[in-house]
Amino acid sequence: MAADLEEKTDRYEGLLAEALDAASVAPPEGTPMHDAALECEEMAAAYLADGRHFRDDDDPVNALASFSYGHAWLDAGARIGLFDVPTEGHLFTV
Repeated sequence: MAADLEEKTDRYEGLLAEALDAASVAPPEGTPMHDAALECEEMAAAYLADGRHFRDDDDPVNALASFSYGHAWLDAGARIGLFDVPTEGHLFTV
């Protein structure tokens, strides 16, 4: 059975928004790693906004891709220690 594009896009948008809220910058201010974390957070937020724009333009494929890319920025940052994230649940692969 094929995945339902609308349901999956809704779910991924929610996961990205929830992950952005749950992630907090881990490295101390004034360090290069702190700056890198802020850049990853900014990219994830930009992809969330882009995905919402695509959705508003009735382009669910690019919306889903944007939500997925945004979450990848956060997941990668969490994996290398840029973010403190919940280790239980479904938001991160750490």
